[in-house]
Amino acid sequence: MWYRLSVTLLLLIIPLFGTSAQEQREQAEAQSSPRAYVVPIHGEIDRPLTVYVTRSVERAREEGVDHIIFDIDTFGGRVDSALQMTTRIGSLTDVETVAYVRVRPEGTGVSWSAGAIIAMATDRIYMAPGTSMGAAAPVLQGSGGSREPASEKTVSAVRTQMAALAEKNGYPVGVALAMVDADVKLVEAYVDEELRAVTAGKFEELSREADELGGTVEQGRTISGAGKLLSLTAGEMERYGVSSGTPTSYDELYSRLEVDPEAVVELSPDSADRIVSVITGGAFTSLLILVGLVALFLEVTSPGFGIPGSVAAIAFALIFSANFMLGQVGSLELLLFLAAIVLLLVEVFLIPGFGVAGISGIVLLVASLVLSMQGFVLPEFDWQRGRLNRNVLLVLANTVGAFVAFGGIAYLFGRTNMFSRLTLSDTQTTDAGFTAQSNEVRERYLGTAGRAATTLRPAGTADLDDERVSVEADGEWIEAGEEVEVVRVDGNRIIVRKR
Repeated sequence: MWYRLSVTLLLLIIPLFGTSAQEQREQAEAQSSPRAYVVPIHGEIDRPLTVYVTRSVERAREEGVDHIIFDIDTFGGRVDSALQMTTRIGSLTDVETVAYVRVRPEGTGVSWSAGAIIAMATDRIYMAPGTSMGAAAPVLQGSGGSREPASEKTVSAVRTQMAALAEKNGYPVGVALAMVDADVKLVEAYVDEELRAVTAGKFEELSREADELGGTVEQGRTISGAGKLLSLTAGEMERYGVSSGTPTSYDELYSRLEVDPEAVVELSPDSADRIVSVITGGAFTSLLILVGLVALFLEVTSPGFGIPGSVAAIAFALIFSANFMLGQVGSLELLLFLAAIVLLLVEVFLIPGFGVAGISGIVLLVASLVLSMQGFVLPEFDWQRGRLNRNVLLVLANTVGAFVAFGGIAYLFGRTNMFSRLTLSDTQTTDAGFTAQSNEVRERYLGTAGRAATTLRPAGTADLDDERVSVEADGEWIEAGEEVEVVRVDGNRIIVRKR
């Protein structure tokens, strides 16, 4: 139900963002036989962009194109998103993949960090003059936006993956290693007068082989010294055999690929991609969590199902459905969320006070929201631990904010019609027939003796000073006719004991 509701909402919102998807379909239909697709990878590498690239690749495969050109222009982004893209790109066997780094008026002309990792996953790399690639070492975003080096475990994992990609696609492995690990020294090596870019360790190995088998190996200049991450210009990338050329424009690139420009489809993110990107952004996600929690608290503390419940359902449906599209929501997150709702309902309607069920419900609710915002359960690398910490802080901060907002709403609007069910507004007045014994009545009956007119079990009537009044026995049954004495008067209750 929640997924259908969220999809319906997304479909209602999509027209507000334009008709780019329809335009792309019409453009694709107009091409009787597209031979190449251009997929832009611009800006920060994140989960929405990963989903967009995956969908674009699937669409290109369905069309049976010969080339998928990834137009890369990025400073980098999330490591996990980049690795997911490389896995998807690397799995293509029936289509040639090409990375093209070009100069755009609104762009940066670079393919750094995660962008370099993605480029290494393609079959061929082209770079326009004035562009650069490299600096792919993983970093962590610390407090205050500062960046800190990742642990050796994370660097080792990315370094190994980069080397594997370079080896698979025929790129110099040493270049890939030096882009990730600052401890790698990269030098020029002339092997039988053929220029190569190799690590210092590989150069020594080549020298030993030359001594044993014959041949010549000479060392050229140091490309990147130890303690410095490698970044290469377009010319250097071509010089060291990483790039296949430096075309200045798409037309020149199409010529090198032997692709008719009329048979090329240039894609761009459509309305659905932009909506998912907005919903899964930190600010909007925070707002949805806050609104959803406040509405949920209002709903579970009031009878029936009304506006707060509908608002909560819409907010959480948007959160889970958008993250589901990013591949971050599975059965575990949904089961935790449903269990949290059940525990909160049990706490409110079946168990007096607030105890284990309520606290457990809140914990499971927080856990489900945190897990829906990440693609792993338990962190393995330090960048995963950093993301887990940020997600936990985001959800906890909004949970506390929701409690504060709920208390403020109940205090300010508790007596309005909308929130009247949240507070006790009825009073017991004399006009409604409610009375309480005055001090005079209390003094009159206290200590008075009499006889039970009826059996007191424990309530009944007694004759006190020739007046029949309602009384209650103090912890015991008293048979009719037995003598009694008033021992306490509490409000309208006259408490008696046997004499």
